[in-house]
Amino acid sequence: MIKLKTDSEVELMRQSAAILRETLLLVGKLIKPGITTAALDTVAEEYIRSNGAEPGFKGYHGYPATLCTSINEQVVHGIPGSRELEDGDLIGIDCGVIKNYFYSDSTRSFAVGKISREAEKLMKITKEALESGLEKARSGNHLSDISYAIQKHAEANGYGVVRELSGHGIGRELHEEPQIPNYGYPGEGPVLKAGMVFAIEPMFNEGTEEIRTLEDGWTIVTKDGKLSCHFEDTVAITKNGPEILTR
Repeated sequence: MIKLKTDSEVELMRQSAAILRETLLLVGKLIKPGITTAALDTVAEEYIRSNGAEPGFKGYHGYPATLCTSINEQVVHGIPGSRELEDGDLIGIDCGVIKNYFYSDSTRSFAVGKISREAEKLMKITKEALESGLEKARSGNHLSDISYAIQKHAEANGYGVVRELSGHGIGRELHEEPQIPNYGYPGEGPVLKAGMVFAIEPMFNEGTEEIRTLEDGWTIVTKDGKLSCHFEDTVAITKNGPEILTR
């Protein structure tokens, strides 16, 4: 069952998302060769807590950190640690915030120094696909219209769409109904209504769509070792169209 949010609840989520947006902007300014992912994580946690909020991921099913820092072939859920970023890396920074008992969730991908043309294109197409999905988050559309828009953009550019992971509803829980795959046929699934709030998150691979989980139990990587990219925003469906809360 998809939980509809009232206007006042969306306002509370707006406040959560504002802190998340600023956190990712702050972390993004620090990304350069030589910095460790643990250092980025410390900055993010301190900023979130200093604004009267809590990290949304830390402790979630035992996850040990504030950020997910996924580098190159890592698709999602990379755990921050002593690894130093290197020139040419592509890193996805996924973060969640709890404020007013409501979650927000967003991912930004960043180039570390000078990246390859292939990595630049992968970032560009993944970001464009997110825009295409967000544009379909409108009252009267079907849920799968979001999925189809994302898949269409990926496959038109020759990328694999990760099928085992998906976007999701969000609110008082980090993951609420519905699941929002990044593939599907248009015109299927629930009809979208004002008050629904989703985290939409395309994950595209340079090569195969297939993935595997590392021994840490969290980090998911591409099976062929090629690059992956991830962008995500929390969006509220309103009577006036999509409102991207994490922008």
